[in-house]
Amino acid sequence: MRSRSSPPTAKSHRCAIYTRKSSEEGLEQDFNSLDAQREACEAYIKSQKSAGWVALPTMFDDGGFSGGNMERPALRRLLADIEAGRIDTVVVYKVDRLTRSLSDFAKIVDAFDSKNVSFVSVTQQFNTTTSMGRLTLNMLLSFAQFEREVTGERIRDKIAASKAKGMWMGGMTPLGYDAKDRKLVINSEEAETVRHIFRRYLALKSVRALKEDLDASGIVSKMRICANGTRRGGLQMARGALYLMLQNHIYRGQIVHKGTVHPGLHEAIIEEDLWNEVQDALAKNRIERATQSRATAPSLLAGFVYDSNGERMVPTHANKEGVRYRYYISQSLIKRGRPRTTDTGARVPAADLETLAEKRIQSLLKDQTALVDAAGSSTVAARKALIEHAADLEQRWPTLPFAQKRVVIHALVARIDVMPDSMEVGIRFAMLQQVTAPDLDLSRPLEPSASPVTVLSIPARVRRTGMETRLLIEGAEERRDPDRSLVRLLGQARTFHDMVARNTDMSLSELAEAAGVTRSYFTRVFRLSFLAPRIVTAILEGSQPVELTANKLKQTGMLDLLWSDQLNQLDFL
Repeated sequence: MRSRSSPPTAKSHRCAIYTRKSSEEGLEQDFNSLDAQREACEAYIKSQKSAGWVALPTMFDDGGFSGGNMERPALRRLLADIEAGRIDTVVVYKVDRLTRSLSDFAKIVDAFDSKNVSFVSVTQQFNTTTSMGRLTLNMLLSFAQFEREVTGERIRDKIAASKAKGMWMGGMTPLGYDAKDRKLVINSEEAETVRHIFRRYLALKSVRALKEDLDASGIVSKMRICANGTRRGGLQMARGALYLMLQNHIYRGQIVHKGTVHPGLHEAIIEEDLWNEVQDALAKNRIERATQSRATAPSLLAGFVYDSNGERMVPTHANKEGVRYRYYISQSLIKRGRPRTTDTGARVPAADLETLAEKRIQSLLKDQTALVDAAGSSTVAARKALIEHAADLEQRWPTLPFAQKRVVIHALVARIDVMPDSMEVGIRFAMLQQVTAPDLDLSRPLEPSASPVTVLSIPARVRRTGMETRLLIEGAEERRDPDRSLVRLLGQARTFHDMVARNTDMSLSELAEAAGVTRSYFTRVFRLSFLAPRIVTAILEGSQPVELTANKLKQTGMLDLLWSDQLNQLDFL
């Protein structure tokens, strides 16, 4: 006989009553345990009538459900109504009616807190609307955390002990094995496929080539049948899966736990000699990838450069008239491996970016203050040695092979961000001692430490100079190669000047026709033969203002004959 309260008014404090009984025994009675719990909760809510508490008519009764988990229909409906904002307080007879798991209790209370829903236990005087109730809640959550940690430690200890004995602890069954009675048993047909994959990698020395070879041969991943009968697998193998497979110690009859290799209880598929040869080949390829020693046009900063949106910038290149132009370009500008046009992302010349980064590293190696800070609490002799070794590396830097420069950058540089007005270089100062060590083998990658990163900013901006895009340091006189378009324009101006001087009887229109250009073009270029010597010298040396391009010079109106006025007109002053 369950009483139902009338729907609450708009100003009422809406209370949901949750009841639960573990077994179905007695639920058929007219007045059962669920009714008793609800009656006690309704009585408590009535005692809070002055505070506006009203019991909601919706019943949240879980009869015959254990409190050891959250898989209960009424509990799910309760949490859904809380998420929808239809409940202010949840009232239960005892805390264990809501859950018997402290970890589940923590999850439920998190759901309550996210919607500012309070929680009341009638018989235990547990009410999170009061400070004492919240204190009790925090104590329970502390025990919940303790329970989770102890349980986790127990599970981890069991896994460690089992793996130390060589036991396979489950998971996806590797290709070449079947799982029987929780043990790995060799599948003869698949095992031969595994051996073939290892042998082919040893012959091809490339996972990319291996994948193409396996795809052409029709070799696919292991077919697995799930507990519900669905089939998974039987697909072409991904390169990542092949990398993992070639390094999987299970195929050597071993079990690995946290880096420690233990003899396994299962049989090996791959013989030791073949395994060792494959691991050596993988290690060699890792070194070559890190140093880019096999790249035809290696990019020194590959993997380190990001644009102002935090998007990685990847190396790319374009060929024009037999000349290769390298760039770092935002991944959003790449579509199917080829550059595409868009208004977002960044594109900077690789040579300019790499030159700025190298100069910053060289200046860092000469910065005695930074070197002393990196030395920390070392002795005076150690600091002096660090400064000397850094100076030696700075002197050798221009002649270092690409691979060795890459090793130093990989250790020192965390990332490089190309911003609209600057280039920000993240440096691991703590690595200075290691990269400057006199006995350091720069032919092998140096693993960077998890040390703090200091960001150094270089004011720089991407600008157009003639037909090229350049990354230039703001406020600095950077020596540049002469702009070929400007130099050609000066040469053409001198040619037109000589034509006028030699053919005084011909009009400008006739001279333009003889030169194969329009009269307007001939006139504009001819005027450039009267440029101030300082302007001509600057163009030939590549030290003209960045904004001065061939198009701008041709489109300039009537040039002043006074050289001082020309300098002002073309921003040389």
